Amino acid sequence: MRPTSIKKTDADTLTVTWDDGAVTPLAIRLLRDECPCAECKGEQILLHQVLPVVQPKRPGHYDIQSLAPVGSYALQIAWGDGHATGLYSWEYLRALASTERSTPAGTP
Repeated sequence: MRPTSIKKTDADTLTVTWDDGAVTPLAIRLLRDECPCAECKGEQILLHQVLPVVQPKRPGHYDIQSLAPVGSYALQIAWGDGHATGLYSWEYLRALASTERSTPAGTP
């Protein structure tokens, strides 16, 4: 499962078209809030869970500056606040798309 197209379709939505024909809209707020990096989600080090430090949202927090493929397995999103360490694997993007929370704001 790989995307054939990833594009920002409106101010609140990134739409992924997959090689199996599925089209999945993802709310940009969801993508940022569910950033998979250790800074945002924490990490496991020597059997100890290290939780992330909660940071205040800076200007540009939900603004996508760029999208870049990483090898053949993930997408890197650079955000307007300078954050760009999260790698969204294709599997992770597909899982996010299957959640109810991926519905763009303003839709039922």
